[in-house]
Amino acid sequence: MTEKPKKEKRPQQVFTLLIEVGRHENDGLPKGATGAGLLCYASGVDEAEAVRETVAILKQADLAPLDVTGYGTAEERIKQGHEINEEERALMQRALDENSVVVAQMTPFYDNSSRAD
Repeated sequence: MTEKPKKEKRPQQVFTLLIEVGRHENDGLPKGATGAGLLCYASGVDEAEAVRETVAILKQADLAPLDVTGYGTAEERIKQGHEINEEERALMQRALDENSVVVAQMTPFYDNSSRAD
């Protein structure tokens, strides 16, 4: 009887994701908003897993994810010239410690064509 080779367990990392959501019944977005942008920190062994988990959680929260933009790990972002402050690092650490998704910011979108200037 041969033993299966052990799969090497890949470490969890935290990825910065920007998710655009549309409207959905009971989504909790402000009245008049057409959707929102969510800045999230999500843990995963790779960015694809982090995206899948984040989208699944947002759907469970009655949000309607439309588009996801990944910005990579903190190390990747620093190489791209991003500055990461202590508050952001703390939220990333929380996502890693809890193996979870942290929504750091929500920006509602409005259709400006219907607003009077």
